[in-house]
Amino acid sequence: MIDIEGLTFRYAHAPQAAILDLSLHIRGGSLFGLLGPNGSGKTTLISILTGLLAPTSGQVRVDSHALPAQARAVQVFSALVPQEYAFYPQLSVVQNLRCFAGVLGIAATERRKRLHAALTIAGLNDFAKRRADRLSGGLKRRLNLAIGLLNRPRLLLLDEPTVGVDPQSRHFILETIKQLNVQGTTVVYTTHYMEEVETLCDEIGVLDQGRLLAHGTLAELLSQGDARSLIISLDSEPTAQQRTTMNGIHGLKITANELQLAACSQEHLQQLLSLLTAHRMRVARMRYGYGNLEELFLQLTGRQLRD
Repeated sequence: MIDIEGLTFRYAHAPQAAILDLSLHIRGGSLFGLLGPNGSGKTTLISILTGLLAPTSGQVRVDSHALPAQARAVQVFSALVPQEYAFYPQLSVVQNLRCFAGVLGIAATERRKRLHAALTIAGLNDFAKRRADRLSGGLKRRLNLAIGLLNRPRLLLLDEPTVGVDPQSRHFILETIKQLNVQGTTVVYTTHYMEEVETLCDEIGVLDQGRLLAHGTLAELLSQGDARSLIISLDSEPTAQQRTTMNGIHGLKITANELQLAACSQEHLQQLLSLLTAHRMRVARMRYGYGNLEELFLQLTGRQLRD
């Protein structure tokens, strides 16, 4: 569905590129999670995929259509649901849908059917006549989604669609996205909520400073790399002498009978296990690798705060 080769984009007068030499394939029918810290290039990439921005260099194709030259053809079968509320607050829910259906050029004979489908999928039938500015945060998010579904997109781009909503609304939105994907819609999903990506997405990409740091299924990402997190539980607390023998291991944290190492290569793992055996420290339990996506994300992108 989406093929990106050597993509670079630089904003005018920016000191560095927002996206740098990025190559990525997103297959049709995928529910693709795009992760990255603030300023990583996620929104820029989404804007390029919708034809709003033109690449500085590189090639981008969406369903065989080259961007930006064939942006209009892509916009016919794709939709962007932005993080910001993208509707008229003084209009009712159904008035907003009618307005955007007109903008999309949906024929009058088809419009009522599309409006009803969007209201039903987004769970907004009971709120159709309510003014948009009087909706709760969760309902506003669902109105954003309903507008994005009016053209029955084969490609749906979602930018932080659950920011600031209650747990019930979040659950509803996520289940709706799952169903849309099951029915054949290709979804590109950007969020800061790692648990959403773990639950929803069949493929994941991690972007930082405009570069693609990792790409694959959740299982592939959690098992990749030479340096992985290590947690070892010993069957008893190490003695003072045993602790001294481990003091030279850089980054090793010892708490009671538990040893933790944030980044441990297989070579260092073997050395540590040999050291434990030589000094008669018995392993009761061990976990090697990333326990979840958040651990991997922080390992790849760092722990410093981002603006």
